[in-house]
Amino acid sequence: MSLFRDDGIVLRTQKLGEADRIITILTRGHGRVRAVARGVRRTKSKFGARLEPFSHVDVQFFARGSELVGRGLPLCTQSETIAAYGGGIVTDYARYTAGTAMLETAERFTDHEGEPAVQQYLLLVGGLRTLARGEHAPHLILDAFLLRSLAVNGYAPSFEDCAKCGLPGPNRFFSVAAGGVICGDCRVPGSVVPSAEAIGLLSALLTGDWATADACEPRHVREGSGLVSAYLHWHLERGLRSLRYVEKS
Repeated sequence: MSLFRDDGIVLRTQKLGEADRIITILTRGHGRVRAVARGVRRTKSKFGARLEPFSHVDVQFFARGSELVGRGLPLCTQSETIAAYGGGIVTDYARYTAGTAMLETAERFTDHEGEPAVQQYLLLVGGLRTLARGEHAPHLILDAFLLRSLAVNGYAPSFEDCAKCGLPGPNRFFSVAAGGVICGDCRVPGSVVPSAEAIGLLSALLTGDWATADACEPRHVREGSGLVSAYLHWHLERGLRSLRYVEKS
């Protein structure tokens, strides 16, 4: 028998029996972990409210000696709140839908339990913190998170040089299959010609240039979001269920 402790973000919960829940958490040191939290659905539970989606928590797990993370369901025996991001997210529809899409994305990119994904974890913590504080429009925060999640998982799109031959930009064509913008010589079937403003917005979101992103016109924001959704869909091989509910400016 063993105890291990980690901090993480609660991604989702599932009912188990009459009073328990299965908690899915993206942790700093153990990647995605699914654990059983006993009795948390009872009204007298002292730590059930801490294990809700969007919560940043310090959690202690109990596992049987031969059970490694990913091979069984450890027990969640203690939980302390580090930051309750849900309070600033769930009361606003735009923030809530954007945050839900962020949680789903993080879970999809960490499909192997027990494998550390520190960059994805830190990206999620930062994204939820920014979302809860309302520092930028929720759909912009979401698109920035999606682009950076793609990047840390090895799918960074190119928004300047040609993704196929490396020709210095700007390049006017965009192909999700090719990996971003491409030149006229490398143009492939299915390429689109987005506006320079939409490409500039996505580049700004990827690099953290919020002054440029915040000043972008709504029509270019919608265009950019469409490109991000298509690019994400291509690499995940199926879309996010939660994206359909996200409000666009």
